[in-house]
Amino acid sequence: MARINTNVGAIVAQRHLAQSNTKLNRTIQHLASGLRITRGADDPAGLIASERLRSEISAVNQAITNTQRASNIIATTEGALDEVSRLLNDIQDLIVEAANEGALSDDEIKANQLQVDSAIASITRIANSTTFAGRQLLNGSLDYITSGVDTSVIKALGINSVTFGTRDYVPVTVEVTTSAQPATLYFPHAGITSAVSIELAGPKGVTTIQFAASSSSKDMADAINALSDATGITATLSSDPASGFRIESELLGSDQFVQVSPISQTGTFEVENADGDTVSRDIGRDAVALINGSQTIGEGNDLTLKTATLDMTVSLSRDFGIGTTQFAITGGGALFQVGPEVNSNLQVNLGVQSVAASRLGNLDIGFLSQVQSGGDYSLINGEAARAQEITREAIRQVAVMRGRLGAFEKNTLDTNVNQLGITMENLMASESAIRDADFAQETSELSRNQILVSAGTSVLALAQQTPQNVLRLLG
Repeated sequence: MARINTNVGAIVAQRHLAQSNTKLNRTIQHLASGLRITRGADDPAGLIASERLRSEISAVNQAITNTQRASNIIATTEGALDEVSRLLNDIQDLIVEAANEGALSDDEIKANQLQVDSAIASITRIANSTTFAGRQLLNGSLDYITSGVDTSVIKALGINSVTFGTRDYVPVTVEVTTSAQPATLYFPHAGITSAVSIELAGPKGVTTIQFAASSSSKDMADAINALSDATGITATLSSDPASGFRIESELLGSDQFVQVSPISQTGTFEVENADGDTVSRDIGRDAVALINGSQTIGEGNDLTLKTATLDMTVSLSRDFGIGTTQFAITGGGALFQVGPEVNSNLQVNLGVQSVAASRLGNLDIGFLSQVQSGGDYSLINGEAARAQEITREAIRQVAVMRGRLGAFEKNTLDTNVNQLGITMENLMASESAIRDADFAQETSELSRNQILVSAGTSVLALAQQTPQNVLRLLG
């Protein structure tokens, strides 16, 4: 049928031309933006998936930044501790030199003391001045806060890591089931009637002691105590002099021992263990304890616990046997968010103790601040031996702290960055596969749509000329 009022062919051509133009514009938009999905209508399901992936990518990227910042903080802290360690080694050299009293004048020893004072002051200054973006690192502000610690039972407490989770505080219960013991031998006699020479060996060294004939228990105990600094062994008289004396190591634990070996004798010199058996050697015993239900075997009375939620060391007093003590960790420490989700599984906690001179050392031997002029263990007071013992303990504490920080940086932070980097790669690859434009496909679509638009334009022109054929019927 021939009609002129409604050009159906032109309408059809217009609709197809409009569709082709829409597809062409969409293809141009994809090529210009590089994205296959620029709005929800392009791919609703793909948009939802890609937006979730983008959110995860953003969180992982921030976790990488957090971890790198934490690594920078640890590196800054460890660098300051390296300088503290150097100063402590210098102090030890000065102490050993000052102990050479036969070759040094009093003025030279005083000069050494002045250098020791300056080094100790520098250590405290480093503790107070080491910061990162305004955050104090070594003055104890990153240490954990405790409550209810019985200092008559706990002589030293080091909390390395605590996971609080949803708790406001972490209760700690230390239950000693087996007490630590020194190495102990007994001489169960009032004295000797014949001269005796013995070799006495202990954890610090070995020496030879000669007892004269008719030496009493007190004489022999005094002779052993006179050399305790060389052997690490002391002697204690029994309440009844006729019962002899006890020989024991100064410290507790399985690495302590006492060995008595007669070298020459005309009489009898025999020692016994706690069971009354005649022996020549005895070793100490380590404490066995439960900390929050987890069993730990100590080194002497020094207990160490390492679990997923609590990493700590606690040193009990020498006279604390079998029993229980409790305290609570109420806050503090440094919390690092190293994962994309904010929960305790993706956070790490670290405690950094103060390295001020008043904190280096322990209650048993003293603290580094007491080695300064006017202190109980200064070189001027002739306390070189105790000063060296304190300094050696301070060196050990700083070395352990540096090792712990180094292990945290290497095994926790560095590996976390590597793992997050791999996760980031996979997330971005997945998001790209969903959202990014495939230029090979889009250019092919562009050519196709351009041809369709050109063809549609030509067809529309032909459709608009069709009604003119009606004029032929009018003659």
